[in-house]
Amino acid sequence: MSWATGSEARLYYEVHGSGPGVLFVHGSGGHHAAWWQQVPALRDDYTVITMDLRGFGCSRWDGEHDSAAFPGDVIAVLDAVADAGGPDRAVLVGQSIGAAAALRAALDRPDRAAGVVLAHSLGGLRHPELAELVKADRAAAVKLPVLDRLLTPEFRERRPDLAFLFQQMGTFNTAKMADLRNLGSDGPTLEELGAAPFPLLLLAGERDSVLSPATVRRAGEILGHARVEIVPGAPHSMYWETPSLFNDAVSRFLSDVTALGPTHG
Repeated sequence: MSWATGSEARLYYEVHGSGPGVLFVHGSGGHHAAWWQQVPALRDDYTVITMDLRGFGCSRWDGEHDSAAFPGDVIAVLDAVADAGGPDRAVLVGQSIGAAAALRAALDRPDRAAGVVLAHSLGGLRHPELAELVKADRAAAVKLPVLDRLLTPEFRERRPDLAFLFQQMGTFNTAKMADLRNLGSDGPTLEELGAAPFPLLLLAGERDSVLSPATVRRAGEILGHARVEIVPGAPHSMYWETPSLFNDAVSRFLSDVTALGPTHG
Protein backbone atom coordinates (compact mmCIF):
# COMPACT_ATOMS: atom_id res chain seq x y z
CA MET A 1 0.00 0.00 0.00
CA SER A 2 1.71 3.20 -1.22
CA TRP A 3 0.79 6.82 -1.79
CA ALA A 4 1.96 9.51 -4.18
CA THR A 5 1.22 13.22 -3.94
CA GLY A 6 -0.25 14.96 -6.98
CA SER A 7 -1.73 18.41 -7.43
CA GLU A 8 -4.20 18.64 -4.53
CA ALA A 9 -4.46 14.86 -4.53
CA ARG A 10 -3.36 11.83 -2.52
CA LEU A 11 -2.92 9.01 -5.01
CA TYR A 12 -3.02 5.33 -4.13
CA TYR A 13 -0.82 2.87 -6.00
CA GLU A 14 0.60 -0.65 -5.69
CA VAL A 15 3.78 -2.27 -6.98
CA HIS A 16 4.03 -6.01 -7.66
CA GLY A 17 6.89 -8.16 -8.96
CA SER A 18 10.21 -7.08 -10.41
CA GLY A 19 11.80 -6.31 -13.75
CA PRO A 20 11.01 -3.67 -16.39
CA GLY A 21 8.09 -1.44 -15.42
CA VAL A 22 4.51 -1.51 -16.68
CA LEU A 23 1.87 0.84 -15.30
CA PHE A 24 -1.85 0.15 -15.81
CA VAL A 25 -4.21 3.13 -15.92
CA HIS A 26 -7.85 2.14 -15.42
CA GLY A 27 -11.01 3.25 -17.23
CA SER A 28 -14.07 5.08 -15.92
CA GLY A 29 -15.52 2.08 -14.09
CA GLY A 30 -12.28 0.78 -12.64
CA HIS A 31 -9.51 1.39 -10.15
CA HIS A 32 -6.31 -0.40 -9.13
CA ALA A 33 -8.08 -3.68 -8.33
CA ALA A 34 -9.57 -3.92 -11.83
CA TRP A 35 -6.27 -5.41 -12.95
CA TRP A 36 -6.56 -8.54 -10.80
CA GLN A 37 -6.25 -10.75 -13.90
CA GLN A 38 -3.20 -8.89 -15.22
CA VAL A 39 -0.99 -8.58 -12.14
CA PRO A 40 -0.51 -12.34 -11.50
CA ALA A 41 0.12 -12.94 -15.21
CA LEU A 42 2.90 -10.35 -15.48
CA ARG A 43 4.52 -9.87 -12.08
CA ASP A 44 7.06 -12.69 -12.51
CA ASP A 45 8.67 -10.85 -15.43
CA TYR A 46 7.80 -7.20 -14.83
CA THR A 47 7.36 -4.61 -12.12
CA VAL A 48 3.58 -4.17 -12.37
CA ILE A 49 2.24 -0.86 -11.10
CA THR A 50 -1.45 -0.23 -10.58
CA MET A 51 -2.98 3.05 -9.42
CA ASP A 52 -6.14 4.98 -8.68
CA LEU A 53 -6.68 8.23 -10.52
CA ARG A 54 -8.16 10.99 -8.37
CA GLY A 55 -11.81 10.26 -7.63
CA PHE A 56 -11.33 6.51 -8.10
CA GLY A 57 -10.68 3.72 -5.62
CA CYS A 58 -8.65 4.90 -2.63
CA SER A 59 -7.32 8.16 -4.10
CA ARG A 60 -8.63 11.45 -2.77
CA TRP A 61 -8.31 15.08 -3.79
CA ASP A 62 -9.01 18.57 -2.46
CA GLY A 63 -10.73 21.26 -4.46
CA GLU A 64 -12.76 20.95 -7.65
CA HIS A 65 -12.46 17.69 -9.55
CA ASP A 66 -10.93 18.07 -13.00
CA SER A 67 -9.93 15.11 -15.15
CA ALA A 68 -7.39 17.33 -16.89
CA ALA A 69 -5.25 16.54 -13.82
CA PHE A 70 -5.18 12.79 -14.61
CA PRO A 71 -1.91 12.87 -16.60
CA GLY A 72 -0.28 14.60 -13.64
CA ASP A 73 -1.59 11.82 -11.41
CA VAL A 74 0.13 9.24 -13.62
CA ILE A 75 3.39 11.19 -13.58
CA ALA A 76 3.22 11.55 -9.78
CA VAL A 77 2.96 7.77 -9.40
CA LEU A 78 5.80 7.14 -11.85
CA ASP A 79 7.99 9.60 -9.95
CA ALA A 80 7.09 8.03 -6.61
CA VAL A 81 7.93 4.54 -7.86
CA ALA A 82 11.30 5.70 -9.20
CA ASP A 83 12.08 7.63 -6.01
CA ALA A 84 11.35 4.46 -4.00
CA GLY A 85 13.95 2.50 -5.98
CA GLY A 86 11.64 1.07 -8.64
CA PRO A 87 12.01 1.35 -12.42
CA ASP A 88 12.81 4.80 -13.79
CA ARG A 89 10.55 4.13 -16.79
CA ALA A 90 7.49 2.07 -17.56
CA VAL A 91 5.27 1.08 -20.43
CA LEU A 92 1.97 2.87 -19.78
CA VAL A 93 -1.13 0.78 -20.52
CA GLY A 94 -4.27 2.93 -20.57
CA GLN A 95 -7.74 1.40 -20.76
CA SER A 96 -10.47 3.55 -22.34
CA ILE A 97 -10.42 6.93 -20.53
CA GLY A 98 -7.17 5.91 -18.88
CA ALA A 99 -5.54 5.88 -22.31
CA ALA A 100 -5.82 9.65 -22.72
CA ALA A 101 -4.20 10.16 -19.32
CA ALA A 102 -1.45 7.65 -20.08
CA LEU A 103 -0.63 9.15 -23.48
CA ARG A 104 -0.51 12.75 -22.27
CA ALA A 105 1.63 11.72 -19.28
CA ALA A 106 4.07 9.97 -21.62
CA LEU A 107 4.27 12.98 -23.90
CA ASP A 108 4.79 15.35 -20.99
CA ARG A 109 7.42 13.15 -19.38
CA PRO A 110 9.01 10.92 -22.04
CA ASP A 111 11.85 10.22 -19.63
CA ARG A 112 9.37 8.11 -17.65
CA ALA A 113 7.71 6.37 -20.64
CA ALA A 114 9.19 3.28 -22.27
CA GLY A 115 6.11 2.85 -24.45
CA VAL A 116 2.35 3.39 -24.50
CA VAL A 117 -0.56 1.01 -25.08
CA LEU A 118 -3.84 2.70 -25.99
CA ALA A 119 -6.42 0.02 -25.19
CA HIS A 120 -9.84 0.71 -26.75
CA SER A 121 -9.06 4.40 -27.19
CA LEU A 122 -7.22 6.79 -29.47
CA GLY A 123 -5.93 8.69 -26.46
CA GLY A 124 -7.60 11.99 -27.38
CA LEU A 125 -5.68 12.26 -30.66
CA ARG A 126 -6.69 15.43 -32.49
CA HIS A 127 -7.40 14.75 -36.15
CA PRO A 128 -10.51 15.83 -38.14
CA GLU A 129 -11.20 12.53 -39.88
CA LEU A 130 -10.61 10.45 -36.76
CA ALA A 131 -12.77 12.81 -34.70
CA GLU A 132 -15.70 12.18 -37.05
CA LEU A 133 -15.17 8.42 -36.93
CA VAL A 134 -15.01 8.41 -33.11
CA LYS A 135 -18.13 10.59 -32.98
CA ALA A 136 -20.02 8.12 -35.18
CA ASP A 137 -18.86 5.18 -33.06
CA ARG A 138 -20.05 6.88 -29.88
CA ALA A 139 -23.40 7.79 -31.44
CA ALA A 140 -23.99 4.10 -32.13
CA ALA A 141 -22.74 3.08 -28.67
CA VAL A 142 -25.07 5.35 -26.70
CA LYS A 143 -28.03 3.52 -28.21
CA LEU A 144 -27.00 0.47 -26.18
CA PRO A 145 -27.41 -0.08 -22.43
CA VAL A 146 -24.14 0.72 -20.67
CA LEU A 147 -23.30 -2.89 -19.82
CA ASP A 148 -23.91 -3.97 -23.42
CA ARG A 149 -21.22 -1.52 -24.52
CA LEU A 150 -18.64 -3.06 -22.23
CA LEU A 151 -19.24 -6.83 -22.00
CA THR A 152 -20.75 -9.26 -24.49
CA PRO A 153 -24.16 -10.84 -23.79
CA GLU A 154 -22.60 -14.31 -24.02
CA PHE A 155 -20.10 -13.52 -21.29
CA ARG A 156 -22.75 -12.05 -18.99
CA GLU A 157 -24.86 -15.17 -19.41
CA ARG A 158 -21.94 -17.55 -18.95
CA ARG A 159 -20.31 -15.68 -16.05
CA PRO A 160 -22.97 -13.72 -14.15
CA ASP A 161 -20.62 -13.66 -11.15
CA LEU A 162 -17.88 -11.80 -13.02
CA ALA A 163 -20.40 -9.54 -14.72
CA PHE A 164 -21.76 -8.61 -11.30
CA LEU A 165 -18.27 -8.01 -9.93
CA PHE A 166 -17.52 -5.80 -12.94
CA GLN A 167 -20.48 -3.61 -12.02
CA GLN A 168 -19.52 -3.56 -8.35
CA MET A 169 -16.05 -2.22 -9.18
CA GLY A 170 -17.52 1.16 -10.02
CA THR A 171 -19.22 1.55 -6.64
CA PHE A 172 -15.83 2.32 -5.05
CA ASN A 173 -15.43 5.47 -7.17
CA THR A 174 -16.63 8.97 -6.36
CA ALA A 175 -15.85 10.54 -9.75
CA LYS A 176 -18.84 10.90 -12.06
CA MET A 177 -18.96 10.98 -15.85
CA ALA A 178 -19.52 14.74 -15.68
CA ASP A 179 -16.17 15.03 -13.93
CA LEU A 180 -14.45 13.58 -17.00
CA ARG A 181 -15.51 16.37 -19.33
CA ASN A 182 -12.00 17.86 -19.69
CA LEU A 183 -10.18 14.57 -20.17
CA GLY A 184 -9.50 15.03 -23.88
CA SER A 185 -8.96 18.79 -23.79
CA ASP A 186 -5.21 18.44 -24.27
CA GLY A 187 -5.11 15.66 -26.83
CA PRO A 188 -1.98 15.33 -28.96
CA THR A 189 -1.58 16.23 -32.62
CA LEU A 190 -0.16 13.95 -35.28
CA GLU A 191 3.01 16.00 -35.23
CA GLU A 192 3.39 15.61 -31.48
CA LEU A 193 2.90 11.86 -31.66
CA GLY A 194 5.20 11.58 -34.64
CA ALA A 195 7.98 13.17 -32.62
CA ALA A 196 7.39 11.01 -29.54
CA PRO A 197 10.46 8.92 -28.61
CA PHE A 198 8.50 5.88 -27.43
CA PRO A 199 6.73 3.04 -29.31
CA LEU A 200 2.95 3.03 -29.45
CA LEU A 201 0.40 0.19 -29.64
CA LEU A 202 -3.25 0.65 -30.57
CA LEU A 203 -5.00 -2.34 -28.98
CA ALA A 204 -8.65 -3.01 -29.75
CA GLY A 205 -11.27 -5.72 -29.67
CA GLU A 206 -13.09 -7.06 -32.70
CA ARG A 207 -16.40 -6.70 -30.82
CA ASP A 208 -15.77 -3.32 -29.22
CA SER A 209 -19.09 -1.44 -29.18
CA VAL A 210 -17.52 1.88 -28.12
CA LEU A 211 -14.64 2.24 -30.58
CA SER A 212 -14.87 0.24 -33.78
CA PRO A 213 -11.94 -1.78 -35.16
CA ALA A 214 -12.32 0.13 -38.44
CA THR A 215 -11.67 3.41 -36.62
CA VAL A 216 -8.62 1.97 -34.88
CA ARG A 217 -7.23 0.59 -38.12
CA ARG A 218 -7.71 3.96 -39.79
CA ALA A 219 -5.90 5.64 -36.90
CA GLY A 220 -3.02 3.24 -37.43
CA GLU A 221 -2.88 4.14 -41.12
CA ILE A 222 -2.88 7.86 -40.36
CA LEU A 223 -0.27 7.59 -37.64
CA GLY A 224 1.94 5.35 -39.73
CA HIS A 225 4.41 4.36 -37.04
CA ALA A 226 2.01 2.85 -34.46
CA ARG A 227 1.47 -0.87 -34.09
CA VAL A 228 -2.18 -1.95 -34.38
CA GLU A 229 -3.57 -5.15 -32.92
CA ILE A 230 -7.24 -6.11 -33.24
CA VAL A 231 -8.08 -9.08 -31.00
CA PRO A 232 -10.71 -11.47 -32.43
CA GLY A 233 -13.87 -11.84 -30.37
CA ALA A 234 -12.86 -9.32 -27.70
CA PRO A 235 -15.19 -6.56 -26.40
CA HIS A 236 -14.43 -3.08 -25.04
CA SER A 237 -13.50 -4.49 -21.64
CA MET A 238 -11.12 -7.06 -23.08
CA TYR A 239 -8.92 -6.98 -19.97
CA TRP A 240 -11.89 -8.30 -17.96
CA GLU A 241 -13.80 -10.61 -20.30
CA THR A 242 -10.91 -12.16 -22.25
CA PRO A 243 -7.93 -11.49 -19.98
CA SER A 244 -5.61 -14.07 -21.53
CA LEU A 245 -5.97 -12.43 -24.95
CA PHE A 246 -5.38 -8.99 -23.45
CA ASN A 247 -2.42 -10.19 -21.40
CA ASP A 248 -0.85 -11.91 -24.39
CA ALA A 249 -1.12 -8.77 -26.52
CA VAL A 250 0.37 -6.59 -23.79
CA SER A 251 3.10 -9.16 -23.14
CA ARG A 252 4.11 -9.19 -26.80
CA PHE A 253 4.47 -5.42 -26.78
CA LEU A 254 6.36 -5.45 -23.47
CA SER A 255 8.74 -8.07 -24.80
CA ASP A 256 9.43 -6.08 -27.96
CA VAL A 257 9.93 -2.82 -26.03
CA THR A 258 12.31 -4.52 -23.62
CA ALA A 259 14.24 -5.98 -26.56
CA LEU A 260 14.75 -2.49 -27.99
CA GLY A 261 17.16 -1.77 -25.17
CA PRO A 262 17.89 1.31 -23.05
CA THR A 263 16.81 3.87 -25.64
CA HIS A 264 13.22 2.72 -25.30
CA GLY A 265 13.30 1.45 -21.74
